[in-house]
Amino acid sequence: MSEAQYHPQTLAIRAGRETSAFGEHSQALFLTSSFTYANAAEAAAMFSGEQDGYTYSRFTNPTVAAFQARLAALEGGERAQATSSGMAAIQAVMLTFLKSGDHVVASQSLFGSTTNLLLGLAKFGIEVSFVEGGSVDAWRAAVRPATRLFFLETPSNPLTEIVDIAAVAALAREAGALSVVDNCFCTPALQRPLELGADLVVHSATKSLDGHGRVLGGAVVGADALVEQVYLHVRTAGPTLSPFNAWVLLSGLETLHVRMAQQCASALELARYLETVPGVERVYYPGLESHPQHALAARQQSGGGAVVSFVVAGGRAAAWAVYDACRLISRTANLGDVKTTITHPASTTHARISAEAREKAGIGEGLLRVAVGLEHVDDLKADLARGLLG
Repeated sequence: MSEAQYHPQTLAIRAGRETSAFGEHSQALFLTSSFTYANAAEAAAMFSGEQDGYTYSRFTNPTVAAFQARLAALEGGERAQATSSGMAAIQAVMLTFLKSGDHVVASQSLFGSTTNLLLGLAKFGIEVSFVEGGSVDAWRAAVRPATRLFFLETPSNPLTEIVDIAAVAALAREAGALSVVDNCFCTPALQRPLELGADLVVHSATKSLDGHGRVLGGAVVGADALVEQVYLHVRTAGPTLSPFNAWVLLSGLETLHVRMAQQCASALELARYLETVPGVERVYYPGLESHPQHALAARQQSGGGAVVSFVVAGGRAAAWAVYDACRLISRTANLGDVKTTITHPASTTHARISAEAREKAGIGEGLLRVAVGLEHVDDLKADLARGLLG
C-alpha cells in the first residue's frame, strides 16, 4: 500500500520512516554535523543537487527529513521544510516570498510575536494591513495591486477567532497572492488548510505536534515548488531544526490524534462549565454553540481544539487573582502540552504589542487563556474555581 491509502492516525506513526542497515524499529537519531562521500564526484553531485543524499545538517539530515515527510503526509502537502521554531517558519516564508514594495494582508487577531514580526517588515519597505479575520469583505477591501501574501491564524491566539480558509484562499488566488495559514491550534489532526485551498501551512511544532513541552521546532508545508524556495532560504540563512528536536517531534506526532481527541473533549466540557460561573463575562471556544463562528468551525475543523479563553469581570486584578490561585494548572505561556497551562495574554504573550493593537485584537486585561492538557477535567474545573469562586 502507498502512504495515500493509509488513515491519518497511521501516517502519524509510520509516514517518513526509513530504517538503516541495522534494521532498528524505533526512529533512528542521526546526531552528526556532516556526512562523508565515496569520492569527489559523489560529493560534487550531492552539493549540486544532481544526486540525492545528505551533505550538512544545516539543511539535510535523515532524522529531520523523516519529520518533514511525516508532517507533509499529515497535512496533505507535497513537502515540508522544518525550522528551528514556529516564528522561524513564519519569518522564512516572509523573507522568501516578499520584497520591498510588496503588501501583506493579515488578520488582526494573531499571536503577539507574529504581529511584531509583521510590523517589523516595514523596515524592508513591506506594508502590512491588519483586518478583521472573520470578515471576508474586510479581506477583500484590503487588497491592493501590490498585495502578495495573505496571512491568517485559525483559530486565532488567544480569542479562537475563526477565519474562512476557503474564502480567503480564493481571494488570494484572485489577487495573485499566496495564502498562508498558521495551523498551530488545530494541527492536521483537526484541520487541513491545504485541502481548503491554502497555499502554505506554518506550524509551531513546539506546541501540539510535540505535545509534551520538550523542544522547539517549526515547519512550512505545501506544494514542492513553493517549499523548495523556503528550503533555499533556510539552507542559506540557517534557522535549522536540530536532529535531536526532530527525533523528539517524531515521537510527539505518534500520539497526536489520541491527544487532540481527548483534549478537545476536555476543553469543550471546561468551556461549558466556565459559561455557568458567575464573574466570567465571556468564554471563547469554537466548540461552543455560543461562539459566533461555531458553524464555520464545524465545517472546517473536526474538533474545537484544546484552547479555551475567557474574560473575568474586574480586569487585570481579577484575572491575576484567578491565575495566582491555580495550584494544578501550570502558570506558563506555552500551550499544546499534556499539562494544562494558563496565561494572561495582555501581560505576557501580547505584552510587546501596543495597547491600541491589543484593543483592536480584543486582548483585554480580564482575558485568560487556558490550554487544556490530559488531566481529568474535574480537577481542572476545581483548580479554576479556587480563584473564580473563592
